[in-house]
Amino acid sequence: MKYPLERLIQAALATLPADVLPADIVRPVVDVERTRDAAHGDFATNIALQLAKPARRSPRQLAQAIVDAIPSSDLISRTEIAGPGFINFHLSPVAYRQELSRIFDLGAVYGFGKRDAGESLVVEFVSANPTGPLHVGHGRQAALGDALAALLQSQGYEVTREFYYNDGGVQIQNLALSVQARARGLKPSDAGWPEGGYNGEYIQDIADDFLARKSVHALDGDTVRASGKVDDLEAIRKFAVAYLRHEQDIDLQKFGVRFNVYYLESSLYTGGKVETTVQSL
Repeated sequence: MKYPLERLIQAALATLPADVLPADIVRPVVDVERTRDAAHGDFATNIALQLAKPARRSPRQLAQAIVDAIPSSDLISRTEIAGPGFINFHLSPVAYRQELSRIFDLGAVYGFGKRDAGESLVVEFVSANPTGPLHVGHGRQAALGDALAALLQSQGYEVTREFYYNDGGVQIQNLALSVQARARGLKPSDAGWPEGGYNGEYIQDIADDFLARKSVHALDGDTVRASGKVDDLEAIRKFAVAYLRHEQDIDLQKFGVRFNVYYLESSLYTGGKVETTVQSL
């Protein structure tokens, strides 16, 4: 309902004579917002306060001129000038009936907007390290990110939902060493356990599947088959990352969260992008 009110105000401003509102002044965007107190009406605008100084008029005088120039509309029962120059709008029963009718007609797409073609956004969320199962904090990120992506989509943006996997660095090396140690029969309490290793029992599950030469499949189509070779740390790393990605995928699917793009940090290095960027700098 705010947009019809904003258009009415814009129409009023366009009809004000030059001695009230000079044509050469910069006009701000007309903005109508819900009032904090229903006693002050349903919507309000501070446009008169914004234009008063360049128009060299008191805000209340300018507000009155704007109110007098607003075209007649069955959406408004009455307007009033409040405080230093706010314009308050009280909606009519007709406005409520029209909006309720729109809600019933549009159903689930009520409130959706449109954008010009080509307006696209990338929303990256969750992006948990593939070093362990998802926790409650990741669940919160998933809910917020998915809701934000859905909201932007509803307003006409082309939204790409991206999960960025931080599968590079020391933590992934520690993951691989932890799985390797489990595959060799070591436990976190043993002397040979790697410093900074992951102690969770899920590490044993990964090691067992690696030794059994199982395959894991991620939602982006990447499938990794375990070699079972305990001395091949790189093979262990790839399998462990794929295993935990798959586990995270399952949780997110149950949670109803989906992604368009899965991006692995490691691909920046295997594709030479990091080196190329460093050289260009």
